[in-house]
Parts: sequence; structure tokens; C-alpha cells
Amino acid sequence: MRTDSSPGTLPAREHLPAGDAGTPTPVLDVVIPVHNEEKDLQPCVRRLHEHLRRTFPYPFRITIADNASTDTTPEVSRRLEAEIPEVRAVRLEQKGRGRALRTVWSASDAPVLAYMDVDLSTDLNALLPLVAPLISGHSDLAIGSRLARSSRVVRGPKREFISRSYNLILRGSLQARFSDAQCGFKAIRREVAQVLLPLVEDSGWFFDTEMLVLAERAGLRIHEVPVDWVDDPDSTVRIVRTAADDLKGVWRIGKALATGSLPLDRLARPFGDDPRDRDLQDVPTGLARQLVGFCVVGALSTLFYLLLYSGFRQFTGAQPANALALLVSAVANTAANRRLTFGVRGPGGAVRHQAQGLVVLAIGLALTSGSLAALNAAAGDPAHSTELAVLIAANLAATVLRFLLFRVWVFPDRREEPPTTAVRHLPAHAVPQPPLPRRPLPTVRAGVAADPSRRDATLHPQPVRPSDHRPGEPR
Repeated sequence: MRTDSSPGTLPAREHLPAGDAGTPTPVLDVVIPVHNEEKDLQPCVRRLHEHLRRTFPYPFRITIADNASTDTTPEVSRRLEAEIPEVRAVRLEQKGRGRALRTVWSASDAPVLAYMDVDLSTDLNALLPLVAPLISGHSDLAIGSRLARSSRVVRGPKREFISRSYNLILRGSLQARFSDAQCGFKAIRREVAQVLLPLVEDSGWFFDTEMLVLAERAGLRIHEVPVDWVDDPDSTVRIVRTAADDLKGVWRIGKALATGSLPLDRLARPFGDDPRDRDLQDVPTGLARQLVGFCVVGALSTLFYLLLYSGFRQFTGAQPANALALLVSAVANTAANRRLTFGVRGPGGAVRHQAQGLVVLAIGLALTSGSLAALNAAAGDPAHSTELAVLIAANLAATVLRFLLFRVWVFPDRREEPPTTAVRHLPAHAVPQPPLPRRPLPTVRAGVAADPSRRDATLHPQPVRPSDHRPGEPR
């Protein structure tokens, strides 16, 4: 059931105001996850630093997240950290891009967190458009898209086919609406990451996809930026293994969403001002709004039921056709009323609601079946049009009773009940932290660099949680 927060608890997203109050804390933290990238790391970091220094009007930080490199990447990272004040180096002893991002993002103090691949395949001119919606408070996450209409991409047919096929799989299996899950160019607001990251299990390449699917299902706003992208012919990504791991991840997430084992309803409200949660003049709310929604759903369900009945009646008798049509239409009716009429978000309680809906179906079945029995007893062999007329009248009576049962029994309004703090579906280490109020980011002057005196107080990797290890993966 939708629960409205207390006034003022979750303010609307606000644009970062312009002003002169400087702050030593970086507004943007760009993470570069690397594994054995001794050749590309230095030119990448220097080029990125020069670009940010020239074009980005806020303090920034570049964090090199070295995950278990065995070449000279750690030495290159430390040298860059010593030479450039805005660069930090973090070392993890275990592989995994997702693990590196989760560790660094969880420890960062920057309000906006981003990452990009070390090969800089994405044109850096897209970086400011990527993070601007997060700084302004317009969006919760932002991603670069190579599949947008205005994107300009240079890559081989093999990678093009794999990328488009993977996104078609996401759209078909997980109903994903974002266009490019694999582009290594993404950003997220810190308070969103603090709540969302504990729900993301993957520590490898599927980390991005899982994060985006959960964010989208939770109702967060994802901004897409068309990018110019040139394929790196020396990429070390193992395509076959990565594709197999991604498909396993799709199956795991799809199963979790189907069974309702993810508490996404806890993430549906905390992020910003949803206009659908406001009390507006001349907009039906409460009983009036529910009646409007129920009537619309009921009209569509009745049409759907009659079409099903007419179809089933061609192959079976009146009673079996009526029962089958009622069963199929009742499942659809309960799901539609749950979301559209009574505003229940998230998968929690979906199975129980459908079971209660079937009880309501039994009452409707008794009314309609009794009407058919009475008609057959009175008329012997009635015409099909007469059967439909009797069924419509019986359904109208059942509809009134169905609405009352839905309102007081299946979907009762529990907004006055104290919220529970128990999280049943998460392990102890993954309990989401309470969401921070969405407030404007700190005001800074253009061109102000991060305070070097904070050099030793910045990112230090947190201990990797047990959930970061896959079964059978060496620790």
C-alpha cells in the first residue's frame, strides 16, 4: 500500500544554486576501475584530469580503483596520486569491477559519483551532460547510451550484435526501458547509492545491469545521454564468459523479481517529490479516486471477460466457459486494481493479494453461475445473446461487492499504521540505510580545486563484505 511520508521529510529535488560559498569537498568523484592497465592508465588519468580542470566548474576527484592488478598498475596509480592533487588511488586485493565500484562509491564523500572505463572509448564531452541532471536534482542515475538515435559509434559488427542482442534480452525478460546497460559511462547520486548498492549482489560485469534494473523497478529516474564511442581493439574483456555471466545474472534477477524477494517497495518513495503523491485540487483522491480507477479497470475487465467467454464457449459448455473466463480475467483484474486503483507498489504481498482476489472470484462465480443455472431452468435452451445479458447483470452485482471487498479486505488503507522496520528478504549485511533527505549540493565557485589538506582523509576502501564473493570464488 502506498504510504505517504510526513510533510517535509523527503523534500523535492533541488537544483544546485549558484553562489560564492566554496567547499573543499569535491562535488564529483570519477572512479576508474582498472585491472592490469599499466599501459593505458597514465594517459587516461592525465587526459581526464585536464578535461575536468578545463571544463568542470566544481571541485572534483579522480579515484583509481585497482582491483587485484598483478602488473605495475599499482605503482603507476601511486605515482599519479603523488603528482596530481585531485587523484586518489585505492587498492583492492580481489578482482571485480562491480566490487571496486561498490567499495569506492560506498566510501566516497562526493555528492555525485561516476565511473568510466580506462580506455576512454566514450568522448569526454559527454561527461558534463551526464552529471548535470544529478547535480541539478532532476535525476537519480545517469547513463551513457551508445544505442540512442543521435549517438555516433565506431565498433565492429560482432560487438554491435552482442550489445543489441543483450539489450533486447533485457527488454524482453526484465521489461527494462533503458537502452544501453553495458556502456562504461555512468553516474549516481550518493544518497541513492547508499540505499541501492546493498541490494546489488553482483561483483563483476553484471553489476551495472543489476543496479539499473533495480533502480528502474524501484521507480528511480534514470537519465540517458547519447555518446560518441570508439571501440577499443585492445580490450581485455572476455566476451563469451562475460555474456554467460550476464545471462546468469538476468535469470537470477528475473527470478527474484518474480518471487518478490527484493524489497523494492522500500525504494519506491524515498527519492524526491512524486507528484502522484500530492493532494491536488480537482483531482479525485481517496474513495472518489478509487471508484474512478475501479470503474475503468472493471469496464476493461468485463470486456476482456466477455471476449474470453465467447471464445471458450465455442469449445465447451456455458459453465466451464464462464469459469475459465472468470479465472483469467480475475487475475488480470486483481493485478490492475492493485497497482492502478489502490496504489500498491512493489512485489510485496502480490501472491496474497491474488489469493484473496480468487476468493472474491469465487463469490463472482457463484453469482454468475447461479444466474446461468436459473436461466437454463427457466428457458431450457436460451439464446447466446440472452446468456450474455444475464451474465452482464450478474457481473454488475458482483462488481459492487468486489469493490467493497477489495477496499476493506484485500487492499485496506494502512497509512495510519506505524511503519515496520523489519526487512525479511535481505541478509543482515544488506539492510538499506535510512534515506538521506534530498537537499541541494554544496555551493562552490567555478574552478575551485579540492583541498590538498584532505589528502589523507579521503577514500579508503571499506572491508569487502562476505556477499561480495561468489560461491567457489577464491577469497
